Amino acid sequence: MVAQREVSAWRPRVPGVVEVFHAHFTEYAYPMHVHDAWTLLIVDAGAVRYDLDRHEHGTPHDTVSLLPPHVPHNGSPVTPSGFRKRVLYLDLSRLDETYIGPAVDTPDLVDPVLRTRVGQLHSALAHPGDELEAESRLTLIGERLRGHLRPRAGTQTGDDPPRRPDQPLAHDLRELLDERLVQGVNLEEAASLVHAHPAHLVRAFSGAFGIAPHQYLMSRRVDRARRLLLDGRTPGEVAAETGFYDQSHLTRHFKRLVGVAPGRYRLSAR
Repeated sequence: MVAQREVSAWRPRVPGVVEVFHAHFTEYAYPMHVHDAWTLLIVDAGAVRYDLDRHEHGTPHDTVSLLPPHVPHNGSPVTPSGFRKRVLYLDLSRLDETYIGPAVDTPDLVDPVLRTRVGQLHSALAHPGDELEAESRLTLIGERLRGHLRPRAGTQTGDDPPRRPDQPLAHDLRELLDERLVQGVNLEEAASLVHAHPAHLVRAFSGAFGIAPHQYLMSRRVDRARRLLLDGRTPGEVAAETGFYDQSHLTRHFKRLVGVAPGRYRLSAR
């Protein structure tokens, strides 16, 4: 078998994400090394074995591995076919240093829900313009990771501001999203403006309206795009005027919500 080393990496415009790294390796083995960021790892095919703090670990199906910064680890394929993995490197703003010890003790988390959410986050990070979705998903992932590493049933973390009632909070965020329909707003800024913790803000909005904040924003943008297309504007013009990153970003969300591409929708106008 010919050894394969396929990689792709990029730095998204999402606070807290240092790098996204996807790889397919067959025979390659990582030597002992360290990172200055958290390594959040899922394996899509095959398996990886690694040593962390002189203890051997692995990545079976549905496992999410969280390797802490500054702690040496290595990595090698378990089978001849190697492995495919997706990795996020997260800075200490997402998980501070107090979680390093618990992560060393339990780096492999068997949690299918968390595994699914991490996969969804990778999909959002692959598309420029979907930063609000990525940041919302990352916030809930961080909350779940902290729950694994340091369970605090029914309590808030010391960094969380006091919680406001959900309904007024959800309506405040909806008003903000309506005001920032074109320019957009990131989750940290929104949380600061309405005085709420980001994770609680996402949950409050979703609970009140049955839709996540990023889904609401994209729905409103697509609605505006439909009107402009029916007025005869081109998809390229409409993308720029409705807050989409580019025409392909508009097309992807438009097809998802309307069922046809913007150009075809424009041609359907009578």
